[in-house]
Amino acid sequence: MKRFLSVAILTALFLANVPLAASAASVFYGLVSHVSVSNVKVYNPRTGQTLSFLILPKFDQVFSQDGKTTYQMREIHDGQYVRVIYDQKALGVRHADKIVLMH
Repeated sequence: MKRFLSVAILTALFLANVPLAASAASVFYGLVSHVSVSNVKVYNPRTGQTLSFLILPKFDQVFSQDGKTTYQMREIHDGQYVRVIYDQKALGVRHADKIVLMH
C-alpha cells in the first residue's frame, strides 16, 4: 500500500511539472514538396527546413486563405504555398490539424 501511494505521489509530481505549452498547436509555412494519402511534406525556403506531417484518415480541414472555401486533399499539389497548423500530441508524431492554401 505504501509503495502504491509513493508511486502515485511521484506520478502526480511529474505530471505537475509537464509544460502545458507542449500541447498547443504550432504553425508552419512553406511550399508543398510531397503529398500522399497519409502525409504531406512542406519545405520552408526562408529557413531551409522541411517538415513532414501525418494526415489522418478522412482529413477534411483544407481551407482557402480567407477561410470561406473548403477543399479536398486532392486540391493540394507540389509547389503550392501552404500554412499548416499542427500539433504533436499523439506520441510525439507531427500531424496536421488544418491546412490553409495561401496565394
